[in-house]
Amino acid sequence: MYGRKVKLRFFFVLLTLLTLFLIVFLILKSLEKNVVYFQSPSEIKALSEIKKNKIRVGGMVKINSISMKTKEINFIITDFENEINVIYSGVVPNLFTEGKGVVAEGYLKDKNFFLATKILAKHDENYMPPEVKAALQEK
Repeated sequence: MYGRKVKLRFFFVLLTLLTLFLIVFLILKSLEKNVVYFQSPSEIKALSEIKKNKIRVGGMVKINSISMKTKEINFIITDFENEINVIYSGVVPNLFTEGKGVVAEGYLKDKNFFLATKILAKHDENYMPPEVKAALQEK
C-alpha cells in the first residue's frame, strides 16, 4: 500500500515527535520542585492545609510594623485585606522599608506566621513586583 520511503518518513516524524514530547515532559517535571509560586496573605488564609514546602509571600510591608532585634527582623506583610507576621534573620536589602512592596521566601508555620529565609526587595523605590501589583489591584 505505502512505499518503503513513506513508511520510513512516517516513523522518523513519529520518533521525532515522541522525543520532543519526552524532552518537554522531563524539563517540566524537573522544574516542578524548583519553582516557587507567589502567594498573597489572603491566599494563605484561604488554604485548607499548611504544607512544609518553601513558598513566597508577597505584599506591602505594613507601616509601623518593622521591629529590629539583634539579628532578627519582625514585620508584617499585608495585601490590605489580610496580614501575615514575618520573622527574618539576616541582612535586608537597602530598599526594604515600610509601605513598600516585598516578597519573602521561606516556610509557613501557620496561617499567621511566616519564617523567611530570603527577602526579595532588590529594586528601585518605585518598582513593585507584578504579582504584588496584580494581587493588590484585585483587592
